Amino acid sequence: MKIDRRKFVQSGALASAAIGAGCNQLPSIELFGRHVPDSPKGPYLSPTKRSIDLVSHALNRLTFGARPWDYQRVKQLGESEDEAFYAFVEEQLDHESIDDPAGHNAARQFETLSLPIGELFEYQEKLLLRELTQATLLRAIYSERQLYEVMVQFWTDHFNIDPSKGDCKWLKIADDRDVVRKHALGNFPDLLKASARSPAMLWYLDGRVNRKQRADEKPNENYARELLELHTLGVNSGYTQEDVMEVARCLTGWTIQETGRSRFAIGSIEFKPHLHDREDKVVLGQKIEGFSKDLAWDEQKRRGSAELDRVLEIIALHEHTANYIATKLCRRFISDEPPASAVATVAEWFRETDGDIRQTLRSLFHTDEFKAARGGKLKRPFNFVVSALRATNAKTDGGKRVTDYLMRMGHSPFQYPTPDGYPEEAGPWLGTLLWRWNFAVRLASGQLHGTKVDVESLRRSFETKRHAAAALFGRTPERSEIEELRDSDEPLALALASPGFQMC
Repeated sequence: MKIDRRKFVQSGALASAAIGAGCNQLPSIELFGRHVPDSPKGPYLSPTKRSIDLVSHALNRLTFGARPWDYQRVKQLGESEDEAFYAFVEEQLDHESIDDPAGHNAARQFETLSLPIGELFEYQEKLLLRELTQATLLRAIYSERQLYEVMVQFWTDHFNIDPSKGDCKWLKIADDRDVVRKHALGNFPDLLKASARSPAMLWYLDGRVNRKQRADEKPNENYARELLELHTLGVNSGYTQEDVMEVARCLTGWTIQETGRSRFAIGSIEFKPHLHDREDKVVLGQKIEGFSKDLAWDEQKRRGSAELDRVLEIIALHEHTANYIATKLCRRFISDEPPASAVATVAEWFRETDGDIRQTLRSLFHTDEFKAARGGKLKRPFNFVVSALRATNAKTDGGKRVTDYLMRMGHSPFQYPTPDGYPEEAGPWLGTLLWRWNFAVRLASGQLHGTKVDVESLRRSFETKRHAAAALFGRTPERSEIEELRDSDEPLALALASPGFQMC
């Protein structure tokens, strides 16, 4: 999708008029010094080609945006551009070997993130959401494990949970930690199983009230439908309404100790055989045998709870699941309309490796389609804000002023109300361009409280303004871009709001 530069410039002019004249003085700011990294000394190497090279492409797609020194660092990972590209891919895939004190410290200041589930209920839900959001933002900005953070965002959208629903207000903290972050670069079947048994997911999609105690009682199909449609097989993949109901029957009996009904072990899950449908089921043509209520209670618990695992075995590595996950990954990393050839390659590798996420991503990054798809994706608002903060080497607390902009752009983490998660495609985000310009102006002019950009230091980090612009765009700027930046009263803001920066 092409975004016209003139429209960006016109939007910028309108936004500038709306903002009005403001003080250029940098704000007084308290920063969490523990998470602000020391940056290497410049001047830094910047791209020299007129088009985006492989190193810049990798930084655009595998990270939340390049910092001023990242191009130079990655370029030096290999003797050739290709070698540097593949070395960076391998580095990011092996995220656990990357030393990441800044990322760890960014999250460590929020004590609620590490609390056991039961203790989370002792805190106000607004505090929990604020700390989870702020930590997510700071990790994206400061972590060296960039691909890992990108995949945390990907799976958060894939297994979306709206914390405003019931006990999800408290349980989402644990879901983020124990489900998404634990398995983000692991194995898809393990991730799917963890999500299926997540107290937050059981609450959000009504799995906790899916039961059958009477012969005429129908199971709650909410989670079963989303499990097939959004989490695994994908819509129009051949399953029927009967399959949905059969899966729902398999998943009856799971409950949560919830607020208002229990005083002990709040947030813990339990399988209760007397709430389970014990009859035979058939899921996607495969029979799952029931059991008698005359069996010993422990055996009923074992047999009944195992039906969840059997359902997941059937669907986790299904060919439609492989195609659906591959399509979403290619949409995220290649283009809004992913090429069928790349999807087929990635889907095949997903199944060959039994859902190994690292191996699946490696196959994607090695495709010719990925390497050719440069500069064609519009950054989503979260990615734009984080990439602007990274590109300017901003020191930020990731607080309310930044998250307010994400709210205005409709992309604050954990705020999407439906199970399908924030959209990846550009279309829904085109209405945010004016707010992006507003953010860019306030960031560049020092009017964003809690955030500081040393513009002079940033300029000194590159030999010339042209080199600085090349670092922002991932390529050398065009003549028209140089002229626009030279004539602007807000060149840094204009650069950040331009297509050259917003298209990655």
